[in-house]
Amino acid sequence: MSDAVAIRPTIALAAPARPVGPPGFAVPHFSLRRLAAFMFMVFGMFMAILDIQIVSASLSQIQAGLSASSDEITWVQTSYLIAEVVMIPLSGFLSRVVSTRVIFTISAGGFTAMSFMCAQAGSIQEMIIWRALQGFIGGGMIPTVFASAYTIFPRSKQPLIAPIIGLVATLAPTIGPTVGGYLTDWFSWHWLFLVNLGPGIIVTAAAWLLIDFDEPDYSLLTHFDYFGLLTMAGFLGAAEYALEEGPSKDWFESEPVTIAIVVSAVSGVFFFWRALTAKQPIVDLTAFRDRNFWTGSTFAFVLGIGLYGLTYIYPVYLAVVRGYSSLMIGKTMFVTGLCMFFTAPLAGRLMTRVDPRLMIATGFVFFAIGTYQASFVTVDWDFWELLWPQIFRGVGLMLSMVPINNLALGTMPPHKIKNASGLFNLMRNLGGAVGLALINTLLDKRMDLHLERLRESVTWGRQVAVDTLANMAAALAARGPDAELAATRQLALIVRRQAEVMALADVFMALTAIFLACVGFAAFMRRPVAAGAGGGH
Repeated sequence: MSDAVAIRPTIALAAPARPVGPPGFAVPHFSLRRLAAFMFMVFGMFMAILDIQIVSASLSQIQAGLSASSDEITWVQTSYLIAEVVMIPLSGFLSRVVSTRVIFTISAGGFTAMSFMCAQAGSIQEMIIWRALQGFIGGGMIPTVFASAYTIFPRSKQPLIAPIIGLVATLAPTIGPTVGGYLTDWFSWHWLFLVNLGPGIIVTAAAWLLIDFDEPDYSLLTHFDYFGLLTMAGFLGAAEYALEEGPSKDWFESEPVTIAIVVSAVSGVFFFWRALTAKQPIVDLTAFRDRNFWTGSTFAFVLGIGLYGLTYIYPVYLAVVRGYSSLMIGKTMFVTGLCMFFTAPLAGRLMTRVDPRLMIATGFVFFAIGTYQASFVTVDWDFWELLWPQIFRGVGLMLSMVPINNLALGTMPPHKIKNASGLFNLMRNLGGAVGLALINTLLDKRMDLHLERLRESVTWGRQVAVDTLANMAAALAARGPDAELAATRQLALIVRRQAEVMALADVFMALTAIFLACVGFAAFMRRPVAAGAGGGH
C-alpha cells in the first residue's frame, strides 16, 4: 500500500512530459519559430493553389505564344490538376516517411524549379510536361500545411491558425484569374510562372531552416504499396481527365473520355480493395470512420463546387455576355476576395464563442442567398448587380470553411492527421472538378433547350420579330447592300446571348438547391471538446 502511494507522485510529475502529438512529433506548443515556419509554409501553399487558376484568364495568350491548338491549350490546366490530385493523398504517406521538413522543402523547391521551366517552354508539349511536374511536386505542400496546423499548435491557438489556412485555401483560387490577368497585361504570359521564383526560393530555404516538427520513419518503405499507388493514380488521374474533358466532348460520345471513365472505374475497384486489405495501404481510408471527418469531407466536397464552380461561372457571364476583358473581370470579382479577407479574423473569433455547426449552416445559407440572387441575372447586370451575390459568397466561404477544417481535422487522433489531411484536401479538389463538370454539362443542356424555345418565339410570323429585324436592317442599311443579312446575324447573336443568360440563371438556381441541402447536414457533426492541445487532445 505504501509503495503504491510512493509511486503516485512520480507518475503525476512524469505525465505532462509525455508527447501528445503523433509519433515523431514534438509536444504541441506555440513558439515564434514554429509560427514563422508555418507562415512560410502557408505562403508556399498559397502559390500552389494560386497556380491552379492563375493561367485561366491568359490561356489565349499562352496558346498564341506556343502555337497551340484550342484542344491542346486546355491541357495547361488539366495536366496540373491531374498530377496534383494524385500527389495530395500520397503526401500524407511521404511526409511520415521522410518528415515534414524534407517533403515540404522538396515540394517548394521542385515547384519553383518547374515554374521556371514552364516560363522557358518553347512548345505546348514541353509546357504540358512541366505543368504536370509542377502540379505533382507542388501538390505536396497543400495537405502538409493543413496537417501541421493541427499537430504543432495547441488547441487554444486554433482560432488564430484555422482562419489563416482557410483564407489561403479559398482566396488563392478566387484571385488567381485576377492576378494572372494583371501579370499578362503588364508583362507577358511568362510572368505567370516567373512570379513564383523569388517567393519560391525564400519558402524553400525557410522550410529547410525552420521546420522541426517531426522525424522521418523510413521503416514505412519496407511495405510500400506500389500496386496501391498505381491504382490510385489510375483512379484519380483518369477521373480528373474525364471530368475536365467530358463536358466539352459530350462524355461517352468521345472515345478518350470513355476510356478514361473505364480506366478510372476499374482502377478504383482495385484501389479500394487494396486500401482495405493491404498491410500498409498507400492511403489509410479508416479516417472516414470518424463522423466529423466524413461529414467534414462531404462539406469540403460541396465547398469545392462553390469555390471553383463560382470562380468559373462569373467570368463566363462577364466574358461571354458582357464582353469584359480579363482585367475587367478581375476587378469585378475582387469583391469576393476582399470579403473573405475581412471575414477570416471574424470567423476565428466566432469559433471560440459560437457553435461551429451553426457557423457552417450560416455559411451555406449565405452561399445559397448569393446564388439565389444571381439566378435573376439579366444581360444588363454589371458590377453593382453582382456586388451582393459576391459579398454573400465571400462571407459564406469563410464562415463555413474555417469551422469545417477545425471539426474535420482538429478532432482527429494525432497519428492520423497527416493521412486525413490529404484525403480532406482531395475531397475539396474533387468537388471542384465534379462541380465544373456538372456546371458545364448543365450549361450546355439548358442553353440548347432555351435556344430551341427562343427560336420558336422569334419566328417570321411574329410581328415583334419582324419589326425588330426591320429596324435593325434599316439601322445597318448605310453599311452596304447586305444589311438584311447582317441584321439577321445580329438578331441570332441576341437570341444566343439571351439563351446563355437563361442557362446561367438555371445553374445558379441548381447551386442554390445544393447549398441549401447542406444546411441541415451540419447537425451530424459532433462539437469538439473545448479542452486539450493540438491534434485532438
